[in-house]
Amino acid sequence: MDIVLLIAGLGLVLLGANMLTDWSAALAKRFGLSEFVIGLTIVAIGTSAPELVVSVISAVQGNGDVAVGNILGSNMFNTLVIIGITAIIIPVPFTADNIRKDIPFALLASFILLVVVSDVYLKDSTEGVISRGEGILMLFFWIVFMVYTLFSAKNGVSPETSKENTVSKSIWLMLLMIGLGLVGLIYGGKLFLDSGISLARSIGISESVIAITLMAGGTSLPELAACVVSALKGKPQMALGNVIGSNISNIFLILGLSASIHPLKLGNILPADMVVLTISSLLIFLTAYTFKKRAADRIEGIVFLLLYVAYIIWLIMR
Repeated sequence: MDIVLLIAGLGLVLLGANMLTDWSAALAKRFGLSEFVIGLTIVAIGTSAPELVVSVISAVQGNGDVAVGNILGSNMFNTLVIIGITAIIIPVPFTADNIRKDIPFALLASFILLVVVSDVYLKDSTEGVISRGEGILMLFFWIVFMVYTLFSAKNGVSPETSKENTVSKSIWLMLLMIGLGLVGLIYGGKLFLDSGISLARSIGISESVIAITLMAGGTSLPELAACVVSALKGKPQMALGNVIGSNISNIFLILGLSASIHPLKLGNILPADMVVLTISSLLIFLTAYTFKKRAADRIEGIVFLLLYVAYIIWLIMR
């Protein structure tokens, strides 16, 4: 029954995320935002909604390691698996703004999370905890990021596209579909979380391991689907924006909000896991300078996938 509920909850989460993403992106285009900015903000937040629901519910229920593990695993899945698969389909180019602003901000988010969870080493604490104050600070960083992104955005949508969206889709219809997507996310997220924890306990696997692998992969499927579709349609910049925006939102918005609701204890999650996350974020930046070109190609995509497999094997065997 736990497996059935897990699948049903994941199905609702994915359906809700798909509705939320599609209609939010349509709403964003009404305001003339570029593909990268849409991916970085609206699509990223929409596809991060499953992580938001799972992590906030985990925080409310006192399962801090599940909340943190979900975000940790999701960000590594986004970086190594989604960028890897996207690069295999089509080279992912990096613009000057990506290298100068967007990717460094994602790297900064990972580094700040590493510092925040290193209580055992920096504060002589007995266990790692993300406090309510640290959560509020991360929310502040997310607000700064969103305000800066939106104010520096350039119009990347043609007048014809904006006009087409205006004629074919009303704002009220968009808001209704976004609301229905949120309902599916919230109810599906609760089903997914409760059944996942029950299943982990029944087979004797650590909840933090389940969160980093099963839950993170499941809640990252909207990002994977959105990026693969973007790549197949020849829009790798939207895919890149989705991953970068999701990773930043996952840390600053979702963990920040979760910790603001209830301090998050890390449990079996180690600072070493956060180091791996930071290294994966650094890899995106370094990829822009390999082979004298600013793009992630097929070879680098394969390397990213192999690194993710190696991390999962190490996680299970440790």
